[in-house]
Amino acid sequence: MRVFVTGASGWIGSALVPELGAAGHQVVGLARSEAAATALTAQDVEVVRADMTDLAAMGDAARDADAVVHLAFNHDFSRMQESVAEDAALIAAFGDALEGSGKPFTIASGTPVIPGQIATERDRAAAGSPASGRDDNGYAVLALADRGIRSSVVRLPRSVHGAGEQHGFITRLVELARTSGVSGYVDDGSQRWPAVHVRDAATLFRLALERAEPGTMLHAVGDEGVRTREVAELIGAQLGRPVAARPPEDFGFLGALLSNDQPASAELTRRLLGWEPTHPSLTEDLAAGRYTARI
Repeated sequence: MRVFVTGASGWIGSALVPELGAAGHQVVGLARSEAAATALTAQDVEVVRADMTDLAAMGDAARDADAVVHLAFNHDFSRMQESVAEDAALIAAFGDALEGSGKPFTIASGTPVIPGQIATERDRAAAGSPASGRDDNGYAVLALADRGIRSSVVRLPRSVHGAGEQHGFITRLVELARTSGVSGYVDDGSQRWPAVHVRDAATLFRLALERAEPGTMLHAVGDEGVRTREVAELIGAQLGRPVAARPPEDFGFLGALLSNDQPASAELTRRLLGWEPTHPSLTEDLAAGRYTARI
């Protein structure tokens, strides 16, 4: 298939591009900067040089492709509502371009927080929660199945880890431990974070394109829930920093996330697509120093 990918030069895209190529697919990547275009060209990826707000260009790229993967999202937490609205407009444009084609269209989203239980593919983010807007966009994608599009959503956990990751939550925790002198956690640290290796996530996106039925919700979860105190202890051991409970405000925007228990399951996804994570777990990556060695 000829696959148009937004976010092709980003963290997950950097794993998905070779995953698709190895499976015999041709990748067309969106580049919003010259640096991104250069990086994609070096991987023999055909480049669409445009901005995601150019909905006409995005629609043309979708019509020219056999499949679309939408990974890009503006994660500026100070303007999340605007980012969700921009994403909704782009999803609508893709829907119009792909309507009646039967082409696969999958997007990235996030696993929901379900108080007191492990979130599954059947759960929805609570209305009004920080994740609800993006989750609503995901369900809008699933609804495109009624318009003749083989739509699916891949929900990602809090940590998509691996060698070379530079902008995720774990990297931020390592930076905070170095600058503050303490590797911290919130409350008793029993809160759980789901996680997945970036290459396992890339495999799931490929499987979604190739085999998911229209209107399918999927979870790219390798670790259902790693306790945040264990994360802090592994970071502290690697950096030689003490480990201690810290108030949420010490972590900035991460404080609210660290305060919530938010495990998630991928049991249904594994049954549907036969997906099985094979790469290192989050704790294995931390214990191997793949984050602390380069910070």
